[in-house]
Amino acid sequence: MSSLTVDNAPRKPHYPPGPHGHWLFGTVREFQTDMLNTITDLHRRYGDAVRYRFFLNFYGYSFIHPDHYKHILQDNNKSYTKQPHPTNQLFKPIVGDGLLTNDGDSWRRQRRLAQPAFHRRTIAGFGTTMTEATLAMLDRWQGAIAQQQPLDIAHEMMQLTLEIAGKTLFSTDLTGEARAVGDAFTRANELFAELNVKPFSLYTIRLPFWPSTRRLNRDVVILDGVVNKIIAERRQEPSGRDDLLAMLMQSRDEETGESMDDHQLRDEVMTLLLAGHETTAVALTWAFYLLSQHPAGVQRLAAELDEVLGGETPTVAHLPHLDYTRMVIEETMRLYPPAYGIARWGNQADQVGGFDIPANAVITLMPYLTHRHPAFWPEPEKFDPERFTAERVAERPRFAYLPFGGGPRQCIGNNFAMTEAILLLATIMQRCRLALLPGHQVALQPLITLRPRGGMPMVVRQA
Repeated sequence: MSSLTVDNAPRKPHYPPGPHGHWLFGTVREFQTDMLNTITDLHRRYGDAVRYRFFLNFYGYSFIHPDHYKHILQDNNKSYTKQPHPTNQLFKPIVGDGLLTNDGDSWRRQRRLAQPAFHRRTIAGFGTTMTEATLAMLDRWQGAIAQQQPLDIAHEMMQLTLEIAGKTLFSTDLTGEARAVGDAFTRANELFAELNVKPFSLYTIRLPFWPSTRRLNRDVVILDGVVNKIIAERRQEPSGRDDLLAMLMQSRDEETGESMDDHQLRDEVMTLLLAGHETTAVALTWAFYLLSQHPAGVQRLAAELDEVLGGETPTVAHLPHLDYTRMVIEETMRLYPPAYGIARWGNQADQVGGFDIPANAVITLMPYLTHRHPAFWPEPEKFDPERFTAERVAERPRFAYLPFGGGPRQCIGNNFAMTEAILLLATIMQRCRLALLPGHQVALQPLITLRPRGGMPMVVRQA
């Protein structure tokens, strides 16, 4: 509650600590200069809960303690919605009312419709598609390997996961559209990061003549062209496909018997296509970087691949035995979580961690910082996949680690993403070793996901 009474006497709200900032702009200039370092510094100075003034009397609230996450994402999740949080509003031109941005009864209906498409047995059927696409990519790498030419692994992973997304979502080879789709989403991604720290972006994005709106609309047209064409073709020939799109089209709501219309299909497919391929590609890129810096980890990973696979191409049946491979992915997502921030809108007054939060509050949760919280992660900057043994996981609070979010809105594609990431990492590391290009300075680029700024140029050699 934002205002409480004690013995019938009102008391002043107890807000989280934080800076007042510039008299007009608050902390907006700091966020525009370096958003991730700014919020990191605020939590370093003020603790696990921070209140900052973004502009005039517009405040934001940021939390990083697992207990805060449990309250917001699980125990009192209905008081914390996606809309109308400014960040989620900016997503909507791209993904519409898909699962990423939708709320309330509409979201629950869509979740019920989409859930069967992400059953473990369904995902297991995509394993061969994932490894075959990876082997084809490795064949294309042979020229660069022979000549020791560096490859931008960030770009390579984006292309690979987009190809896999096309085949598993649509049974369609998106290789021809990959560059156009990838470039359009990258531009939209960068524009989102730019608008996310501008005070009036929610208003300017609605003005069709505004330069940033025109830029975004051009890219949305490209993305819509690809997705809507595939949906239209499938409506004409609906049978004979065993992919996620077919399952989404065939799904019926248990309560109403209704299926998704084309508009909702577009939003869900766009969400899965863009969010799905982007997050896995980013995680793999950071995994190859971390392994290039830790030879002992490479040796341990190679030993496991030799023992478990025996020279065979990895399959879904191998996954339960690829423990260290899985732990490498999990430790990578601890240090570099693709979804490094979670946005919520506090729709009613509440208390979080003993602090008063008013109604209509902009809430930010920062897994990037929680994953480095020294109270839960000894030597938090150290790369240590052994943190994810079953015994050590059991020692930590559930919400100390949430690369896929938490509570009822945990990412519906988490099993798909983990299956893909483990199979791709195992397939590539079974055959290759990757080293960071000498002299390249690795830096973070916090867009919608946590990308490496300037890509990840690496030299590849045969294992």
